Amino acid sequence: MAASSLISTTFHFSSPLFPPHPSPIRKLTILSLHKLPTPSSSNLKTLKRSVFPYCPPCLNKLLLTTTTTTTTKNNPFLFALDSLLILCTSLALALSLFVTDVDSASAFVVTPQKKLQTDELATVRLFQENTPSVVYITNLAAKQDAFTLDVFEVPQGSGSGFVWDKQGNIVTNYHVIRGASDLRVTLADQSTFDAKVVGFDQDKDVAVLHVDAPKDKLRPIPVGVSADLLVGQKVFAIGNPFGLDHTLTTGVISGLRREISSAATGRPIQDVIQTDAAINPGNSGGPLLDSSGSLIGINTAIYSPSGASSGVGFSIPVDTVNGIVDQLVKFGKVTRPILGIKFAPDQSVEQLGVSGVLVLDAPANGPAGKAGLLPTKRDSYGRLILGDIITSVNGKKVTNGSDLYRILDQCNVGDKVIVEVLRGDQKEKIPVVLEPKADES
Repeated sequence: MAASSLISTTFHFSSPLFPPHPSPIRKLTILSLHKLPTPSSSNLKTLKRSVFPYCPPCLNKLLLTTTTTTTTKNNPFLFALDSLLILCTSLALALSLFVTDVDSASAFVVTPQKKLQTDELATVRLFQENTPSVVYITNLAAKQDAFTLDVFEVPQGSGSGFVWDKQGNIVTNYHVIRGASDLRVTLADQSTFDAKVVGFDQDKDVAVLHVDAPKDKLRPIPVGVSADLLVGQKVFAIGNPFGLDHTLTTGVISGLRREISSAATGRPIQDVIQTDAAINPGNSGGPLLDSSGSLIGINTAIYSPSGASSGVGFSIPVDTVNGIVDQLVKFGKVTRPILGIKFAPDQSVEQLGVSGVLVLDAPANGPAGKAGLLPTKRDSYGRLILGDIITSVNGKKVTNGSDLYRILDQCNVGDKVIVEVLRGDQKEKIPVVLEPKADES
């Protein structure tokens, strides 16, 4: 009884020498010729159909002739032919790899992925880790149809914000939510929630919202410090400019201790961060991050006549934001001390040839009025009588309104300060007890 043994090897190839097999994986079957039985007329067609189509034409004919005429089990010629067949098959396989185009599914060599530089990987990781903390805020205003008198809400603005804590507090700019009848917050997973205003600080352009979202959807942003920032260090801004989905821009700190005015009250905001990271409409309220992914500021304004980024953007430092947010979350308001005066524009005082803050009005029920500061008024003949000109507070020189605000920001409600004024030709020192704003008491 003769038994045949098959040596079956699987290859990925396609070559004119080896016609395509119906299966995506071609199987090349090499028969050990010295163990083949003598083919009969009944199984010769099967042998030819299953094996020989994968052999070169020259060996095909020779192999058929040999298998039909040779029955010797250990014929040296068969061993030689067997070895020759294996050699030819190996050469044909090697040749097919060089001359044949191999598709991606049958490729022997896998092209490695494009490698990123170390700083690129760090930027990608920073964006992926902090994007879940950034939200999209829609400002809705109530409008009434002129014909049907129906009241409906329409978006009147949008901006960015970020998750402050797991309790659902969202921090953004005040000018993002100003004038809104309703607010909606969209998280990173595109889930949207109605938001309520916890409180806001118009003077510093900061607001806090609250959403009733599941805690597993809220990822607070890591809070850093802004006191040790340096000009030139790398920063990253994440937001939703022009209503687009989360967008990352990069840049450096271009300047520190800048000063801008609040869009709501005109009160100066000190120690603002200047950056060349692109900040466009819709970026307002979004976070400014350092290279470790920690919050260092809130993107709040751009300096551009066209309203688009011109490489000069400003962010409120996180050290300022920290104290404001804490007060808004606890009390719903910010208790900021005031002198209780209205003062003249700086240009008007400069025209008088003096340095300081000219008191235009000091209500009698305010801190300055109670202390005895004199306002500007007219006499019975209509002549202007200048009021007191504040030249220093607690020994710190005051040359304009910004200096006065800067000094007051370092004080607390209830503090007694010594206000030095120029009254006529004489200087006087007047103690004043600072009080909160009337609408905050």
